Amino acid sequence: MPKRDVEYVLDTFTDVVTQELVNNSEVVLAGFGAFSSRTRKGRIVPNPRKLEEKITVQAVKVAKFKPGKALKDTLKGKREARGFRFSHS
Repeated sequence: MPKRDVEYVLDTFTDVVTQELVNNSEVVLAGFGAFSSRTRKGRIVPNPRKLEEKITVQAVKVAKFKPGKALKDTLKGKREARGFRFSHS
């Protein structure tokens, strides 16, 4: 596949996943995993510059990824990886 086609596919994929997470939807890739978003609660924490002071950290929306069974099994060596083989040095 030409590089420009790969870039198009990846750009489209990241755009779709990002938009779905903004809309509080979940994106599931069967066997690979699921992308979702959640809101991390605000909290009061010590100021890293002055530990005796407390600061308030606002609530924030964060992305979350939960790996699927096939991915976990492959990483544990219980299953052969499928697809393209890349060599890294």
